[in-house]
Amino acid sequence: MIDIKNITKSFGSLQVLKGIDLHIDKGEVVSIVGPSGAGKSTLLQIIGTLDSPDSGEIMIDGVDVRRLNQKKLSDFRNRNIGFVFQFHQLLPEFTALENIMIPAFIAGMSKSEAKKRGMELLDFMGLADRAKHKPNELSGGEKQRVAVARALVNNPAVVLADEPSGSLDSKNKAELHQLFFDLRDKTGQTFIIVTHDEQLASITDRTIKMRDGMLEKETEPKASQDAETDAETEMPASQNSGTEVRTDAETGSESGK
Repeated sequence: MIDIKNITKSFGSLQVLKGIDLHIDKGEVVSIVGPSGAGKSTLLQIIGTLDSPDSGEIMIDGVDVRRLNQKKLSDFRNRNIGFVFQFHQLLPEFTALENIMIPAFIAGMSKSEAKKRGMELLDFMGLADRAKHKPNELSGGEKQRVAVARALVNNPAVVLADEPSGSLDSKNKAELHQLFFDLRDKTGQTFIIVTHDEQLASITDRTIKMRDGMLEKETEPKASQDAETDAETEMPASQNSGTEVRTDAETGSESGK
């Protein structure tokens, strides 16, 4: 799905990314964590084609994005990548539904189709009755869910989120975090989330840790950890079984024949 090889990025004399190699599978929910200044947001912006690396390769869904000219890159970004930021970035003069429809219009979708798609997403978010409300009439959690719907309107292959729950209270955080997994299960999209929220990082499929512009280590996917735990739990029984077989052989027993 996403393959990154030897990505570097500097701002003046400060090297922010120092040779990043990373692979992310389709349908993964991946968190990127690390201290401030580790390069997390810079990496996310480069994956999202909002910024360019100094060197390296970026493949997204089989497309080498560094080979695209600006127009093709903009089209690719609009159709294949959704963005969710810490602050919703909704345009205050437009309603919730209109905000969601804007990326669809840029992609060339008709008004009727964009409206239908927008209402489907609002309904999924539990916000169908808030479609005509402007941002100043929505709660913080509602604004962020509208922002997620806007990121999804063109059915992108990947959704990038930068501290998406950083400005929310505990209840709205939990609801937003669950929403990411509900969406992945429903649509099969890939989510890459930069976060300082330990609770969110702990429930993602994989956690990538960054420090000083480099990948420090990754936690194993939850499924692998569960499988390893199950194997360890079953090991004593297997060892006991092996002991019994050896004992039978040594005594010449023909049990089991």
